[in-house]
Amino acid sequence: MPKPTTKKQIIETAQAERTALENFLATLTPDQMTQPNALGEWAIKDVLSHLIEWEQMVIKWYEAGVKGKVPAVPSEEYNWGQLPALNHAIYLKHRDKSLADVQKNFKASYKKTLKTVEGIPEKELFTRGYYPWTNNNALAAYFVSCTSSHYRWARTEIRKAVKKGESNK
Repeated sequence: MPKPTTKKQIIETAQAERTALENFLATLTPDQMTQPNALGEWAIKDVLSHLIEWEQMVIKWYEAGVKGKVPAVPSEEYNWGQLPALNHAIYLKHRDKSLADVQKNFKASYKKTLKTVEGIPEKELFTRGYYPWTNNNALAAYFVSCTSSHYRWARTEIRKAVKKGESNK
């Protein structure tokens, strides 16, 4: 899929990938969604919590940048070379949340993420290094990574997990 070059494309691609993910999730039972070890030790609901956390992180980075701050990216505790450890910490933080809470937060986080992108001027999204924390990257790349690319990844991984679960029956 080509990299979005306009805000409209970021939003449309995010919406398309999110719809595809939600349509697939709608075919799953609560038992399938909460079964541990679907993806490694994660249940499918844990994948959704992972998506929520990353959406919220990119929003926080952006909001800090708007205030002239330089947030620790991806987090205070982890650098980009430590993503597996960061993702495991995210799993531990959210694993005990109920499916209902995760689903509610999944919808709310997505709405907030889209609303955030809609409010960002095109120049800020696509000017490389516009915010110091983005280094030589465009802000758009971070939003694409935490939306459409992440939704596609999640759908692919969840689909594989469901197929694997069906073949183990």
